[in-house]
Amino acid sequence: MADNINQVSEEQDLSEILQIRRDKLAKLCEEGRDPFQITKFTRTAYSTDVKDNFETMENTDVAMAGRVMAKRGMGKAIFADIADDRGRIQIYVRLNDVGEQTFADFRKVDIGDIIGIEGYVFKTKMGEISVHCRTVTLLAKSLRPLPEKFHGLTDRETRYRQRYVDLIMNPEVKQAFVVRSAFIKHVRSFLDSRGYMEVETPVLNTISGGATARPFITHHNTLDIDMYMRIATELHLKRLIVGGIERVYEIGRIFRNEGMDTRHNPEFTSVELYESYADFNDMMDLFEELLSSAAYKILGTYKVSWQGEEINLAPGWRRMTMAEAVKEYLGLDFMAIDSDEEAVAAAKAAGIDMENIEPTWGRALYECFDQKVEGMLVQPTFITMHPVDVSPLAKRSPSDPRLTERFELFICRSEMGNAFSELNDPIDQRQRFVKQMELRAGGDEEAGMMDEDFINALEYGMPPTGGLGIGIDRCVMLLTGSDSIRDVILFPTMKPLEMPKKEDKTEAAPAEAAPEAPAEPEKIDFSNVVIEPLFQEQVDFETFSKSDFRAVKVLDCQAVKKSKKLLQFTLDDGSGTQRTILSGIHAYYEPEELIGKTCIAITNLPPRAMMGIDSCGMLISAVHKEGEEEKLHLLMVDPHIPAGAKLY
Repeated sequence: MADNINQVSEEQDLSEILQIRRDKLAKLCEEGRDPFQITKFTRTAYSTDVKDNFETMENTDVAMAGRVMAKRGMGKAIFADIADDRGRIQIYVRLNDVGEQTFADFRKVDIGDIIGIEGYVFKTKMGEISVHCRTVTLLAKSLRPLPEKFHGLTDRETRYRQRYVDLIMNPEVKQAFVVRSAFIKHVRSFLDSRGYMEVETPVLNTISGGATARPFITHHNTLDIDMYMRIATELHLKRLIVGGIERVYEIGRIFRNEGMDTRHNPEFTSVELYESYADFNDMMDLFEELLSSAAYKILGTYKVSWQGEEINLAPGWRRMTMAEAVKEYLGLDFMAIDSDEEAVAAAKAAGIDMENIEPTWGRALYECFDQKVEGMLVQPTFITMHPVDVSPLAKRSPSDPRLTERFELFICRSEMGNAFSELNDPIDQRQRFVKQMELRAGGDEEAGMMDEDFINALEYGMPPTGGLGIGIDRCVMLLTGSDSIRDVILFPTMKPLEMPKKEDKTEAAPAEAAPEAPAEPEKIDFSNVVIEPLFQEQVDFETFSKSDFRAVKVLDCQAVKKSKKLLQFTLDDGSGTQRTILSGIHAYYEPEELIGKTCIAITNLPPRAMMGIDSCGMLISAVHKEGEEEKLHLLMVDPHIPAGAKLY
């Protein structure tokens, strides 16, 4: 009850503040002093200019502008702090200097208002560098109060939704985007200086290709055709290689209709580059030099901290084949295995989940690496020679046709980039497109489509080519030590907030009005429901009572990489130690909609490895069929139930 009272009080306070600020604006407008009519303010200095050059600027006249962040009144004089995009500085406003009208107006200025000042630079008795104001001009009225200063804007989801407030209240947040801008500028300068040409290719395409991912689909009204937002820039850039642009790159937005988590956003930025007469070894050299030089140029050091690890980006990164990595970390020598059957058996024996995975030597090798080894790679490591089964656009290795000349760079268990010696054989490329189409026909929405025009381009002849794709966002995460991709994207994709409930018109109606009839409860049609038969075999109470059913709070939820159905839950089970449970319910829920929910889990089941991750328990869902379609509802309960509450 106390919480409800406090919430009502806060809402009333906010409503009153909003009205007071609007009343102040209305009064100014009545007096013909609408601040929003001002179109320009000429500024001669920024906060850092004054602070960094005080010795030469003392007693110098300046014109400055910024947002009021603090006010301290002392009778006939007021101190305030204003913030511009380079820092904060104190200003001093005195009645005798600015006049009665300006001083009275400044008393009414609110925290968050934007003002322009003119005055001279001085230092207070306390040693604070400040500006002694002669004039103060209100340039924009803030009609909404900033978050309370001691708590600020700390809720991460609100920060992402209202980045503008985040930047006002947490100026250190801006530094990540300063680094992002510097990194993109460095990439351009690095490639331009090596003779690469920057181009732009279509975002809308009639087919989806160049990567393995599920696309966004839109509709072109004039042509009356569905179109796909690009999932990669690769195929268009390689067409330009065919056309004779021998070094080409594009920095641009990519769109993939997949899950969201700390490392993935549906739209992200990549740079793809292609160089004629080069191979994947050249791309390794280029990537290493690009990223290491970026760190040193932007940060002044090769050493960075990320995800709790100290990373050394100094040149000389480790290079090993995928088979070598699996042998080193798992003890399995795939190069000594010849048959698909033996490879799959070896993978299963190592605890690899091969369910719904094509039972081939290449897929077994890849799953061993993906499920077990990738999570062990902390320092920069190039993993080379990927199986052809998972590399539809890479050139086969002349020494082993099961493998391709491909690498991925891993840092701190995260993939940072992907590169090939590009496939330029149109016959081989067509066969691989056909294989992708077969997978797509079998229900794989991420498999590629046949691109006849790209095959046509290859048939004109493409030179041996090295290609590289780099995730800009993840590189910025590394350079800024950010744990979430949302921290390095100004406006990340967020699930829309729930629409507010409509007011009860009955309560709002005048007393003499006839009350509306109460809304009828939703009618749910169960006529087509099919449920499993009840178990006939009875379980004794002692056996049943050993199952520990507990309420759990969902702290985090992410899609499991490479899995279409699994979600990974991080749960508070009341024990003080976070619990991980995997559940195959991604077809029914997106991970972000489950964060914060209270669910029910069995917590005393033995750990079970799924996609290389130990799942410690089972979340309870209700399953039934409606006709031939299976329906599932994750059991979610009253949020007032605390984590760890036991069910009886």
